[in-house]
Amino acid sequence: MGYTKEQLLDRLKDIEIDFEKYEHPVVLTVEKALFYLANVDGAFCKNLFLKDKKHRYYIISALSETKVDMKVLSVRLGLGKGGLRMAPEEALGEVLQVPLGCVTPFAVVNESARHVILLLDQGLKNQKRVMFHPLSNDMSIALSTVSLDKFLKSVGREPTYVDLEANPPVGKDQPPDLAEFAPSNAISVPKAAAKSPPTGPAPQNSQSAKSDLATGKAVKQPVAEKNVKNKSGKGKTANAVASSSPSANPQLFVDEILDKTSALILSEINNETISKHGEQLGAVVSDNIRKRLSSELSHLAMLYKNTAYTEGFHASTHLYGSHR
Repeated sequence: MGYTKEQLLDRLKDIEIDFEKYEHPVVLTVEKALFYLANVDGAFCKNLFLKDKKHRYYIISALSETKVDMKVLSVRLGLGKGGLRMAPEEALGEVLQVPLGCVTPFAVVNESARHVILLLDQGLKNQKRVMFHPLSNDMSIALSTVSLDKFLKSVGREPTYVDLEANPPVGKDQPPDLAEFAPSNAISVPKAAAKSPPTGPAPQNSQSAKSDLATGKAVKQPVAEKNVKNKSGKGKTANAVASSSPSANPQLFVDEILDKTSALILSEINNETISKHGEQLGAVVSDNIRKRLSSELSHLAMLYKNTAYTEGFHASTHLYGSHR
């Protein structure tokens, strides 16, 4: 059982952290939160809950106007361009032990989140006060970054502030600048869940593009595939190489499209585009996404087509050989 809102607030008081709390209706986006907190002195923050291919988890806490490019961040962590994606919704309960819409740096108080890496926007340090949900999105608390650091140190975390908008070159002589922050241990429970076949219809993607608490989408899990022995009879699968690629599995193929689209939406939506385009924002973003994704999705579709052809060839060869 994770910390409750009340237990967290009591802990903050116990370690003599100054904060102010503001109750409000449940909110899921920055815009909704600011509607109720417009007159509060403090910078409201957005929080991303991410995972990599090795089932390692990350919380990214940033100012609402900070642009976080997941592809760039992934490269900087040494994970490659496609190494990061939104964490699945079930990981919220299993790892952070918070409900949807409640991702916050305070979640690291829970033992189940001990391996989750927390990266803080260095822009937070320029603010007099910053605001986060205290494990529940019907309240926000405002405190200084000094107080936030004090809390993190009280749970054994050394605060890590980074420039989330930087895009330093990475190459042979320039290693990824944030690679040291990639956790060494995977968290096992969500990993096991990720391998389980679905027991019913997968939930709709509830991730809001402008969510201040981008907590990850509900990802459909791939259906278990049957292994087909190759002609050597040694139990190896004929499609062993192909199945490791998203293009070999329809659900992984769709997931990759959704990941790319989600990342692009997050990069398009910011205060600048909102103020510049106003009511036309939806049309402008839609047009930009269509233009920027067209060639990439065409490439993915071709990979899927080629993989389907290859697997069909292997299957027919196997069937023909088994009747000889």
